[in-house]
Amino acid sequence: MTHETLPPSRPPCAAAVVFAMAVEADAFAALAREAVDFEAGGLTIHEGLCADRRVAWCVGGAGAAAATRAARLLIDGHRPGIVVTAGFAGGLDATLTRGAVVRPTRTISGTGGPPLELVAGRGSGPGLSIVSVDRVVTTAAAKRDLAAATGAAVVDMETHAVATAARDAGLPCVGIRVISDDAAQDLPREIAAVVQPQSGMRRLGAALGAIGRRPRAAIDMWTLWEHAVVDGRTLAAAIEEFVRGL
Repeated sequence: MTHETLPPSRPPCAAAVVFAMAVEADAFAALAREAVDFEAGGLTIHEGLCADRRVAWCVGGAGAAAATRAARLLIDGHRPGIVVTAGFAGGLDATLTRGAVVRPTRTISGTGGPPLELVAGRGSGPGLSIVSVDRVVTTAAAKRDLAAATGAAVVDMETHAVATAARDAGLPCVGIRVISDDAAQDLPREIAAVVQPQSGMRRLGAALGAIGRRPRAAIDMWTLWEHAVVDGRTLAAAIEEFVRGL
């Protein structure tokens, strides 16, 4: 089915969820019922029932531009009551452990611009900020520098863009993030090339190239993948809990 705007016969959604990567969305997609797909703007938009509420979601890709496009398509096509930016994030605060669910109360942009408020809830802390940057922060030293410069406790690449799209549409936005790497953890240096905004074929090429240059990278990235699958289930449960409370 091709669609640009939601047909009048279909009801609005309780929430729209923007993911960056398929591994973030897979577990949530598995728990949704009666799902249907729409093609719009080069993306696949999914709509189904979660906790008996109608929800739309999309894997938009990494980075601000991709997140903005996905959020706008979901807002225009599915008329959600709230926008959710969901996925993994890096910890900048040493008290945040890997696998923890966080709900930031404020998002700031690493490239400047005013901070935006997010809907608080379970997992939120007083003044818990997330900073959105344009590349993966891969080292503990870089995380310390970013925390000192911004005061943020969490880092990702999409939250500020999604929150901006929601604000422009007059909608509230909530961030639900699972800490995929804590403040003390160095990520494999190749991960930045794999996660950056790009096509699937270029991402595969970057991964194969990384393995060719450093065979150990295959083991490191496989370990990250295993953690991501577990974190995806944690994320799905947190989103379902949030939707149930709407």
